[in-house]
Amino acid sequence: MINLDFSAEIADLRSTFASITEVLNPEALAARAQELEAVASAPDLWDDVENAQRVTSDLSHAQADLKRIQSIEARLDDLEVLIELANEGDDEATAAEAKQELEAITKVIGDLEVQTLLDGEFDPRPAVITIRAGAGGVDAADFAEMLLRMYTRWAEQHDYRVNVLDTSYAEQAGVKSATFEVDEPYAFGTLSVEAGTHRLVRMSPFNSAGSRETSFAAVEVVPLIEQADHIDIPDNDIRVDVFRSSGPGGQSVNTTDSAVRITHLPTGIVVSCQNEKSQIQNRAAAMRVLQSRLLLQRREEEEAKKKELAGNITASWGDQMRSYVLAPYKMVKDLRSGHESGNPDRVFGGDLDEFISSGIRWRKTTQSESM
Repeated sequence: MINLDFSAEIADLRSTFASITEVLNPEALAARAQELEAVASAPDLWDDVENAQRVTSDLSHAQADLKRIQSIEARLDDLEVLIELANEGDDEATAAEAKQELEAITKVIGDLEVQTLLDGEFDPRPAVITIRAGAGGVDAADFAEMLLRMYTRWAEQHDYRVNVLDTSYAEQAGVKSATFEVDEPYAFGTLSVEAGTHRLVRMSPFNSAGSRETSFAAVEVVPLIEQADHIDIPDNDIRVDVFRSSGPGGQSVNTTDSAVRITHLPTGIVVSCQNEKSQIQNRAAAMRVLQSRLLLQRREEEEAKKKELAGNITASWGDQMRSYVLAPYKMVKDLRSGHESGNPDRVFGGDLDEFISSGIRWRKTTQSESM
């Protein structure tokens, strides 16, 4: 006879969910959604396309968060009914459905709980991600392209908008570097745990001897700046170079000098953009990325000063934050949180949620311990 008893698990889920709703504040979310609906209904909304896109995106996310909260409440109630039906009817199929639903709700609440941990100053911002090939020659360039594909597939699975700003292709295979935006709320807070040095160990497809090779790639994540951030960059602090956009193998994809490279002379920071149609658009996009990097640099300098004054200058991130091993065994392991997967193909296919969640939880725990 079936005797399902998930009362303890459901009680824990309800307790966790209550804490989450206290942080997310559904009443404030509903008020925010109503306010955005009023703005979105204005007849002149699309006179400013960039602002209109921001308003509609914010509205969509506020409505989605509200719907998710309401859905979880209903699913918890329905789960208790499902368990009761399984027990009363001695129904194996219903019992299996109840167990499956318990696992599903547990994951949904866990994902929502992670969102409440994103409380940093810039966490709600969209993100600008740059991937650069490191040591390892052509294997490193190929690895950088694998990471680019991994992150874009992760974004696509979540229906996040991705805009590739610049790609510098390597001569033989892969990319030297690539920069792209993930234009979604909390993209920076979510993806910032991916920043650091990534390591790949595999049997090299570019080595005639078929030997095992180790290569590296760096991932940089910065918040997308807003006009209110007021990052003023004097014209005499930058050098602007224009050049022709190019694709893999050096093939020209643009017959005009529309690509733009901006060098910030005081810091040596260099950014470029070649994927927009005009030089003006590429310059605007490159300036936005430069401002984002200067904003993050200012923040890091302020944090370093605080740590120095406090007598604690220990870095919180190691040089290598994740290893991807394809030979002699298969394993992807985060070297900070300890989370691992025995299926690298799925990880490179964009299955990053558990790595990101564990990284966010690790970061929050580390921050709490250092306070």
